[in-house]
Amino acid sequence: MRITNKIMQNNSLSNINLAKVAEDHRGSQVSSGKKIVRPSDDPIVAIRSLRLRSSVTEITQYYSRNAKDADAWLKTTEDAMQQVTDVLTDMIKQYDKGANEYLTSADRNIILEQLKSLKDEVYGTGNADYAGRYIFTGYRTESSLMFKEKTEKPYQITEQLSASDLRTDTFVNTSFTDNNGVDRDLTDLKEGTQTDYVDVEENDIDKSEYHRIRLSYNNCDDNMIPTIQYKVKDATSATGYTDKTLTAARTVKSTDVPSPYTNVGDNEVVYLSDTGELLLGKDVYKELSGVVDDPLSTNVNEGEIRVTYQKSEFQEGDLKPEHYFYCVAAGEDGNFDPAGTPNSDDIVYNPTYLDHGSKRQVIEYDVGFNQRLQVNTIAEECFNPDVNREVDDMIQALEKIQKIEDVVSTLKNMLDKETDPAKQKILSDQIDAANKAFTYQKDVVQKKFSTGLTAMQGFLNEVNVAVTGCGARGSRLELVSSRLSSQKSTFEILKSENEDVDLSEAVVQLTSAEQTYEAALKATGKIMQVNLMDFI
Repeated sequence: MRITNKIMQNNSLSNINLAKVAEDHRGSQVSSGKKIVRPSDDPIVAIRSLRLRSSVTEITQYYSRNAKDADAWLKTTEDAMQQVTDVLTDMIKQYDKGANEYLTSADRNIILEQLKSLKDEVYGTGNADYAGRYIFTGYRTESSLMFKEKTEKPYQITEQLSASDLRTDTFVNTSFTDNNGVDRDLTDLKEGTQTDYVDVEENDIDKSEYHRIRLSYNNCDDNMIPTIQYKVKDATSATGYTDKTLTAARTVKSTDVPSPYTNVGDNEVVYLSDTGELLLGKDVYKELSGVVDDPLSTNVNEGEIRVTYQKSEFQEGDLKPEHYFYCVAAGEDGNFDPAGTPNSDDIVYNPTYLDHGSKRQVIEYDVGFNQRLQVNTIAEECFNPDVNREVDDMIQALEKIQKIEDVVSTLKNMLDKETDPAKQKILSDQIDAANKAFTYQKDVVQKKFSTGLTAMQGFLNEVNVAVTGCGARGSRLELVSSRLSSQKSTFEILKSENEDVDLSEAVVQLTSAEQTYEAALKATGKIMQVNLMDFI
């Protein structure tokens, strides 16, 4: 084969260009610190780099953002619940003091004021938020747990209870009917009105047991008669149960005279709208006490007792019912369908709560590959509406014994001033009646302190369980974060090994490429100096 100068020239230029390309490639590696500048430089390194970069990005999202956000949420929740724990602990201390049978009037008054103060604080952190989102309100992170001001908004509320929510309490009856047929209450006696109570006798004062269901709210609407729905065994039914509905026979006030606590028929339900109580007759209580869940059925709760009632006026600090119950908020007209079907403009909250076994509103964060962590705590886990209702009962009992003490004190002062034997006899009889009422009410208060102490300890246990659950999720998050940190370091090392060049090696290779390029230029310069024309 004949080699011409043109062939030599082309080959030389091609080799020079290859050397220049090699020098440029090594120069790009040194200046960029990367093995490749474009995917075509090394497709395998490029593909591996994309995968590793994707993994690092995901881990960074989990570790630097999601995990830290979840940790902040959990810590905010735990701090808020800690205050609830402190308030309940203080309440337990007051109940423990109150259980002492040797309490003086001054001691009871101190406990009464303390409970009133603590009652205002127990839900104090319920509106805690994180980054503008309320942390105890489930999916409704834009809605506060409590009303921030007095609000008039009709709600039709359905509470899901069980036989364990039925209560039997003692009521001290201080009312009587005078000889003129007028109903009176001894606790209303004031100086100057004692002549209205001349007919009271010690035998008029007694105590009796009553059965009740205590709703989560007081001062409810009295224009809607509550209903109680439950299931009773029925051998003729395909399911073995049939639905039954009870309606309150009448709506009254707890302050009515004669007292409704002593005037409930055996088959009656009486609604006290001001205290939020349903008084149950003996036979009704017996039937509801027998309502139990069938362990063999999983899709229906036969032990559920549903109570539906209406409340339209809420005070500042009241819990919003949509965070606890299935409820319907009335539309613009403020009225509900008598048949119970929500109107088109009504707002229905939590319809799934009526389904047995339905999950509550859980918020989860992705904190790792295929790893989700619950960050929120539902309000009902730590802000139990029964806490304030239990305190309301205690306050009501303490205020009643305080009123009876005031009556006794008033009558004794009047007796000390009275000189008329006939009036002294009347005052003495009134004092005997008031003392009997005081003895009975003192016994009621002592029992309420004892039972309330157990109830408060139960509420505290609920909060402690919620705090423990929050802490356990925090501990799990720490483990996940530690693992993510390790994975992040590992993937960043792998990414660096795949993409980054060894700078010292790259500089040596660049120097070698430069020398190769210079050698190619020199060799070509010498070869191309002589051609065929020099010999012609």
